[in-house]
Parts: sequence; structure tokens; C-alpha cells
Amino acid sequence: MGALADGFLANCGANDAIAATPAMPRKVTPCWWNAGPRATSGVCIETKSMATKCLVAIRAVRMTDSYQWSPKDPELGTTIMAVQFQGGVVLAADSRTSSGSFIANRVSDKLTFLHDKIFVCRSGSAADTQAIADICRMYLSMHAISLGTNTPRVKEAAHLLNKLCYSNKDNLMAGLIIAGWDPIDGASVYTIPLGGGIFKQEWSIGGSGSGYIFGFCDSNWRSGMTCDEALAFTKTAVSLAMSRDGSSGGVIRTVVITDAGVTRDMTTDLQLPHRP
Repeated sequence: MGALADGFLANCGANDAIAATPAMPRKVTPCWWNAGPRATSGVCIETKSMATKCLVAIRAVRMTDSYQWSPKDPELGTTIMAVQFQGGVVLAADSRTSSGSFIANRVSDKLTFLHDKIFVCRSGSAADTQAIADICRMYLSMHAISLGTNTPRVKEAAHLLNKLCYSNKDNLMAGLIIAGWDPIDGASVYTIPLGGGIFKQEWSIGGSGSGYIFGFCDSNWRSGMTCDEALAFTKTAVSLAMSRDGSSGGVIRTVVITDAGVTRDMTTDLQLPHRP
């Protein structure tokens, strides 16, 4: 059987009777709690004594230096979008935060403030993206103070987020869309996919729901849209994704950023262009 149990049985008494399961050969291996981080074991033993009757089930475990008790984080789905129009940008996102097959939050806010006229759309792990956004917000504030201006460039925010994502690509699950307005570049949209990388685009979509609306966006997007046209385009696209993607849902939150300022809005489920 294995004296995997030797370390355990030493605490139970020298006269304990040990019955091994038929499938397990009678051989001695060190118990996993005394053998160090790389021990491997798998036995079911029964100890009998006057003082103790216990059944110990020890599952075979490969313990390594980088062992994680949760081998895989739950997949988190969403639909995020940003569109550039004449004089500004529109950001939109659904509000469903899911953990596996469970809905953790029906009305979460995935459009996160970074600076006065810079926002980020978050997809992936909620904890990872919230932490990255908080760090970026702090650095942007210090950067604006050092420059003596209240408006950092959107490009600078995007490159800062990309550096954080790429430097920690093995530990983070984050897909981001950064959009905003600044006096130098005007309105701009940047995409950072999982693992890092930065791409400037006129429009961008992300999250699990984006796969359902690439064809719609390719067919209906056009350069030089007005603010109202861009809003209608983003709301229709996100609502179509919500109607197909089980990990997207709730309400649609939108942010319009122009030289004049920032306008936030919410479209409830009864107002969706395409209801599920």
C-alpha cells in the first residue's frame, strides 16, 4: 500500500491495522505533506485502533512550485465597442458580468474613466482589467501634472496600458479598447488584444459577442459619421451581439467624448434596437 501513510500513521499509533485498496500495490512512498512540493501520491487507506477509526482519502496530486488550486479561471464574456466620428468617439458596452454559466452582475459598468476625456472598454477578467485601469489612471494623473496640462494624449494612455498588459501577459486576461479626445490627435481609438499589442483603428469591437457582429459592422460602418449616426450604429451592433451571445446582456452603456466634454447614457432592455 503504500506507506504514503507512514507519516500519517506514525501519529495514529504503532499498532494501527492498515487495509489497502486492492488496486494499490503494497509499497512505501513518502506522504505528500512531508515530501515537499513535488510529491506525488494516491491512496485510500483505512486506519483502525482503539483510539481512532478514520478513513483517509488522498487524491493523486502533482504539486509543483507553481501549482494553482484553481487551474483555470472562469471564462468571462462581454461585448465592447468604440467608433470614431466627426469630432469625437462613441464607446459602448453591455452590462453583463458572467462567471462560467452564472451571471455575477447584470448591470456592471465596463466603460471605465481614465482621464477627463479618455475612457477604456474592458473585457476579460473583471479583476484584472479593473486593477489595470486603476494603475493607468494613477499614472495618467501624475503624467498630466508633470506636463502642466489637464489633457494627456489618448496615445499615451493606450501605450501605458499596453505596457502593463504585455509585461504581465502570462498572468492577465484582459482585452481593452481605449478611446478619447485630445488637442493634439483629436478623436482616436486604440485596441489592445489579449497578451498585449496596440492597434489604432477607426472602429473596434471586442469580447465574446464581437464574433457575431463583424459582418454587420463591416457592412454598415462608414467614415465621417455624425454623432447621432455613430450612436445608432453602436447601439444596434451591441444589441445584435447581446441577442446572440449568452455571455452578453443587460443594458447598453454609452459614452460620447468630444472637445466639448463627456456625455454618458444608458439604454435599458426595453429600448434596445434588437431585443433578445
